[in-house]
Amino acid sequence: MDRVLSEAAVCGEEVIRVPSVNPPGDAYRECAELLGVRLEADGFETEYIQGPGSDPQRPKINVLGLRRGRSARPALHLNGHIDVVPPGDGWTVDPFGGEIRDGWLYGRGSADMKAGIAAAVFAAEAVRRSGVSLHGTLEISGTVDEESGGHAGVAHLAQIGRITSRTTDYVIIPEPFSPTRICIGHRGVLWFRILVRGRIAHGSMPFLGVSAIDAAAEVALGLREALGDLVTELPVVPEGARRPTLNVNSIAGGQVIEGLGASGDGASQGLPSPCVADECELVVDRRYLLEEGADTVRTQVREVLSGVESRRPGVRFEVEEVLSVEPTSTPDDCRLVESLSRGIEAATGQPADLVASPGTYDHKHFQRIGGIGQCVAYGPGELEQAHQPDERCALSDITRTTQALALTIVDLLS
Repeated sequence: MDRVLSEAAVCGEEVIRVPSVNPPGDAYRECAELLGVRLEADGFETEYIQGPGSDPQRPKINVLGLRRGRSARPALHLNGHIDVVPPGDGWTVDPFGGEIRDGWLYGRGSADMKAGIAAAVFAAEAVRRSGVSLHGTLEISGTVDEESGGHAGVAHLAQIGRITSRTTDYVIIPEPFSPTRICIGHRGVLWFRILVRGRIAHGSMPFLGVSAIDAAAEVALGLREALGDLVTELPVVPEGARRPTLNVNSIAGGQVIEGLGASGDGASQGLPSPCVADECELVVDRRYLLEEGADTVRTQVREVLSGVESRRPGVRFEVEEVLSVEPTSTPDDCRLVESLSRGIEAATGQPADLVASPGTYDHKHFQRIGGIGQCVAYGPGELEQAHQPDERCALSDITRTTQALALTIVDLLS
């Protein structure tokens, strides 16, 4: 077991060095094949499935490994996404160096979530090396595009019937929630675009026009005031995410006349147009609770817009939904949660803490499309490290998570 756990850190280092960045979707094939070779060496039958929307230069390749037991069921699926967000600025180490230093594994994806993939792979390998015979089926997948919605990854595999309740009983997604936390679900999201139309006028006489920017500002404030004080019963972390939240992703409006004027160094620069803005666009990210529901949020939006229209004659709105994801929740007394809780306590010496995520992840596709009721997230690393410069994951987290996953595999499938 000690030998297997030490190798888990090495596996994490290898996969981090493949820059499978999304967007645009680089190196998916290389990362999938690296994982596939590792799975084959561990006795898995591998399969590669290309997701829709692939650029010929950047194919969206998913890899799946299957280890058959004496029976097809029960079946446990361990899933991790191989894509990572761009590294961004502020790094003091190579984002794709996979450096190990002072007990930490550094690199983009070390927490979110290539260390989790390594933990899943070596948990399965630990079970094989221990000589435990499995009654059921174990499957591991590395999928793409989770950072942009997962539609070419888990959603596609569920839609084509590759991973559904007809084939799979349990799913564990090793997202970075720490070795003692089981994530049983997430909040919902309604992402929408609001186009505000006003009426143009001369900037010296704004009372003759209708400012779309002023109306957009009033909408943003109105949507925030409509959030209310509801607190969810779902154990969402951090504490602030147990309430509804609103984020205005972007706001753009008005006109710029290019090529007029000069900056201090004599270079040409744009000047503001002397006009009242007749258009403005808001992009809004509204996270809602299990107790609310998407229709409640839609009603709130309509009420806020109607109120602004009544106070500002001449304003018109167009609303487009960009993304809608219902909240998810797995019962905390189901077989999967109980089994994983025992594994966590045995591996860490601490009782498992049940939490829920402030944002969505591929749980939504396993549950909504695949119809798999028993799905949780459990993996090494700290959620707060995701998408940060100098992202890192403690090697001790990988070790303890690997142990807990190995024990859960044995408990569910042996």
